[in-house]
Amino acid sequence: MTGTLECWKCGTPISDQPLPVARTAECSACGADLHACRMCEYYDTRVAMNCREPVADQVRDKERANFCGYFAAAPDAYRGRGEEASAARARLEALFGGDAGKAIDDNDKAVSRSEADIAMEQLEQLFGSRKKGDI
Repeated sequence: MTGTLECWKCGTPISDQPLPVARTAECSACGADLHACRMCEYYDTRVAMNCREPVADQVRDKERANFCGYFAAAPDAYRGRGEEASAARARLEALFGGDAGKAIDDNDKAVSRSEADIAMEQLEQLFGSRKKGDI
């Protein structure tokens, strides 16, 4: 394992815990359980049961300590919540355009629109506008 272990929840370096990480180990800064799926190198939200280990038992609460025998602490387990949100927003803006949430009113001022209005406009552009009597 390369790199310094960091708490999956707060990102604090974990230097006060012996390796391998004990089942009862907690982060000294935030108190999060460290022997949890979120701290494991097999944790992956893109696969079934969020685990790349095919024979591991299912763990329902990925943020609590568990008895998984396949647990391997991952040094890159911390992913700041703000970073994930901004990365997701950037991908959406790249997909739909940077100004997808803004409209121009009659006075050429930017006004925000609801997601439903934006979605309806995109559907109308794709399929053409629909009148009330059309089916």
